[in-house]
Amino acid sequence: MTAELKVGALRQAIGRGQPAHGLIVHSDRGEQYIDAEFRHLLATYGYRQSMSRAGETYDNAFAESLFSRYKAELLEDGVFPDVAEAHLETFDYIERYYNPIRRHSALGYVSPEEYERAYYQRAQAQDLTTPERSTS
Repeated sequence: MTAELKVGALRQAIGRGQPAHGLIVHSDRGEQYIDAEFRHLLATYGYRQSMSRAGETYDNAFAESLFSRYKAELLEDGVFPDVAEAHLETFDYIERYYNPIRRHSALGYVSPEEYERAYYQRAQAQDLTTPERSTS
């Protein structure tokens, strides 16, 4: 895994979802995540970097769970015939199944998209009901 791959993935995520300033990007301590270009991209968009602690596998439990499900539900102990097929199948799995449909116990048995939608609805409702503070 190269830093170039991670920088490209982050650029793609930024282009597709335009995450808000203050986003927390969590990773393990792999050298591709301490790469200067990766960190510069985070700083440029106002994202905060979070890394697991050395030797603490539970810090990445959610990511490890995703990869476990990916291997079990998509690969089924097989391999992709080529890189293009891996890209296509992975995109399809994440965008058409894992995020919009697959329910997660850690999210109260709703899909990640449902959870995110509800989160932003609550945040918007809170902003609408929170009285403005005076600046005097």
